[in-house]
Amino acid sequence: MKQNTYPLPANEEQRLLTLNEYNLLDTPPAEEFNRLVELAARIFKVPIVLISLVAKDRQFFKAKVGLEVCETSREVSFCAHALVQDEVLYIPDALNDSRFSSNALVLGPPFIRFYAGQQLVAPNGDKLGTLCLIDSQPRATFSDVDSKNLKDLTALIMDQMEMRRLESSQAMSQARFENIAATSPDAIICTDMEGNITFWNNSAQRLFGYTELEVKNKSCEILVPKALRQIFHADIEALKQGGKLRFANQTIELSGLHKDGTEFPAEFSFSTWDEGNSVCIGAIVRDITERRLNEKRLLRMASVDELSGLPNRNAWRQCINETLSDGKLATILLIDLDGFKEINDTLGHSAGDAVLKEVAVRLQSVCHNSIISARLGGDEFVTLLMGNDPDKAIDIAQHLLTTFSAPFMFADQSIEIGASIGISMSPMHGRNAEELLGAADLALYKAKAAGKGRQELFIPAIRELQVAQRAFELELRLAFEETQYELFYQPQFDTKTQQLTGAEALIRWNHPTRGLLSPASFIDILGEKPFAADVGQWILQTACEQAVKWRADIPNFQIGVNLFEAQMRSLQLPSEIQNILNETGLPAKALELEIVENILLHHDELTLKLLHKLRNLGVGLAFDDYGTGFASLSLLKRYPVSRLKIDRSFVRDLATDKEDVAVVKAIIYLANSFNLEVVAEGVETQSQLDFLLANECSQVQGYLFGKPVSASEFYKKFISKHPD
Repeated sequence: MKQNTYPLPANEEQRLLTLNEYNLLDTPPAEEFNRLVELAARIFKVPIVLISLVAKDRQFFKAKVGLEVCETSREVSFCAHALVQDEVLYIPDALNDSRFSSNALVLGPPFIRFYAGQQLVAPNGDKLGTLCLIDSQPRATFSDVDSKNLKDLTALIMDQMEMRRLESSQAMSQARFENIAATSPDAIICTDMEGNITFWNNSAQRLFGYTELEVKNKSCEILVPKALRQIFHADIEALKQGGKLRFANQTIELSGLHKDGTEFPAEFSFSTWDEGNSVCIGAIVRDITERRLNEKRLLRMASVDELSGLPNRNAWRQCINETLSDGKLATILLIDLDGFKEINDTLGHSAGDAVLKEVAVRLQSVCHNSIISARLGGDEFVTLLMGNDPDKAIDIAQHLLTTFSAPFMFADQSIEIGASIGISMSPMHGRNAEELLGAADLALYKAKAAGKGRQELFIPAIRELQVAQRAFELELRLAFEETQYELFYQPQFDTKTQQLTGAEALIRWNHPTRGLLSPASFIDILGEKPFAADVGQWILQTACEQAVKWRADIPNFQIGVNLFEAQMRSLQLPSEIQNILNETGLPAKALELEIVENILLHHDELTLKLLHKLRNLGVGLAFDDYGTGFASLSLLKRYPVSRLKIDRSFVRDLATDKEDVAVVKAIIYLANSFNLEVVAEGVETQSQLDFLLANECSQVQGYLFGKPVSASEFYKKFISKHPD
């Protein structure tokens, strides 16, 4: 006998019997269940949501979002594991969970990493399946609030399942029906064709307040609010005349009437059947007061941003789609706050949250006549205006900029931020939501690039520029894949002995049509791309391999390599460098990592720890272009740098500019004071070299000694001729 690879509940046989009573396996999709999984997908922002009913050897998906298949084997089912516990089964990363790391649904489509499943529990306690959330990305947290929301959604699903169960039970034998009715949490009432009550279960007593003795053989008119009694009498009369019950074999929402005279919202499922020469009426009644409250709360969560109180991205998307599909003229103002990150970094997230709430208030005060104003996420807001008048849109945008520029107050502190706004209009800039928002986003990008604190109206030329930029970015990626990049090396010399001490590795691009390109034409864009870290690792590997070869002739040769900011964000950088040193055999002291000082201002404690780890490897750390950024003297105390590099802009005019003379002297003095080495870049004349020598600058590089050249040319010019 085949051994199960999944856990089985202790009451498995009874559980399967209960599941069969619901008559839901292998049934077609139903709107009420589809609506709930779509709601769950919006609330939890997951691509896949399933209502999984776990049968004997499979799981059947009664409703689904984001998955094509209707069922899977129970052997690969995560939900089978959820059935044997009482709380939410939360798996932050399936690859790190021994139960699922080799599961076919993890290693193959849909590539499950995150899973959260809440059990669907029948009134008798049997667990029938789960409502489960799935993502192909890990999720580190699943909060108590998340668990509550998932439980509330499963309660709504069980409401629908229980109603289906009772409806199907009406086709059973009378004895079986009454047995189910006796234990049902829903009120079940039967009447004759006169409308007099013939069956009344305990749940009906709890719901309406009448005992069975009080209602038996009495007209069910007492359960119907006055406003509905005329309809009730008309239906009873129609039955007497041989007609049909208006709402037979369907479920509708009506008001019920408690014994104390108060009304309540209820879901009624009516059916009729013949009994002898008479017609009987059955009604399943459920109080949906709590369901409505939960649905209202969950729907609000799915459409309202909790922090700002504005509609969220889901509500925005629905509104703009409806607006544009109706052919209405509309204008988008896409708003992004300037300097918001600094608020969170310096004053904390409480201050940031307070600012976002106030931004929402100010946005609504200015755009009170908008179709919708929403928060898309982070510090990005949007408003949709009726019409497409450019002058009006620009006026409103300018009003918003003025409004946002006024100080925000938090804990008696005055906070100043700004905003940038991109504007697009339909149908000129787009006929659907994606095109229109994309145009506004491009205009916003231009507004920020032009100095922030301004608005920009989209024009086609902006998109043309973006297309060109994307094409260039694709070229950059292709250049890496096709090994079009090459390293050039610029020599570094000892100022006193004028002997070669090392080189700086500099990237060049052998473009197939434009020829050899210097970094100035591509390095800034390359540095912003996700693959910049891969390029940086290639540079490190190549430069270290080359340095090992040259150290055979010059034992103390040192190689300098510039790091991309993307590499500084990787916690794996120290281990990657150690691996390169191990593979190439290059001593750590022969490698110097060059960091632009402004990178350090974008990070903090993590960067500090990273740099200490790098220094502990034994490699050197240099501040490149020192003096051109905004680094304070305190950085020299905090960060474990070993060398300062004086930027060429200060060296260029040493003979004529007193301020440059003062800056260079100050940097050399600082380096000596902090026991750091110093190298001057851009040395092109003998007078510059004489000045640097006189002021104890230990090393130099520049055209006076040599331009950056290929590895082969570097060897010919500087290595082969180097004196032993």
